[in-house]
Amino acid sequence: MGFFDLFKKKDNEPENTIQVGDEAIVALADGEQIDISTVSDPVFAEKMMGDGIAFRFPEEKVTLCSPVNGTLSVLFPTGHAFGVTMANGVEVLVHIGIETVNAKGDGFTLHKKRQGDTVRAGDPIVTADFAKLAKTYDTSTMLIITDPKDQAITFKAPGAVKKGDSVIL
Repeated sequence: MGFFDLFKKKDNEPENTIQVGDEAIVALADGEQIDISTVSDPVFAEKMMGDGIAFRFPEEKVTLCSPVNGTLSVLFPTGHAFGVTMANGVEVLVHIGIETVNAKGDGFTLHKKRQGDTVRAGDPIVTADFAKLAKTYDTSTMLIITDPKDQAITFKAPGAVKKGDSVIL
């Protein structure tokens, strides 16, 4: 094996990307999809930033992935939030936890994606240490449609989800 072979993808390595169409919006990780109106922050619960859903994740550490295909238009250096603009212009914001900006990045690990990169649904964006964060913060994770571009987007009812499951009807 040559030096450059070390960097080639092996045939048995799993793909992170989920094969979905450019209109799809999917679950970020395995967890529970909940009604956003039940979260403790009124900005999200009252949909001031836009319609959306929320998730709770049972694992101590969770790698949160892009819920859509598009451009990583916003990536906060603290790791607490990121936004993706879909090809059709719809803007999606993922906000990990409530008031977690105050953690100043402690409990978040950014992956290799950078603001401006093209992402596919399922690409890892940030890993959150929910065990650490839950000591101080509500770790509900919101997925908000901040700009629907005049499209009607209807979310599925709350329930268990697996990474890559559609969250819209």
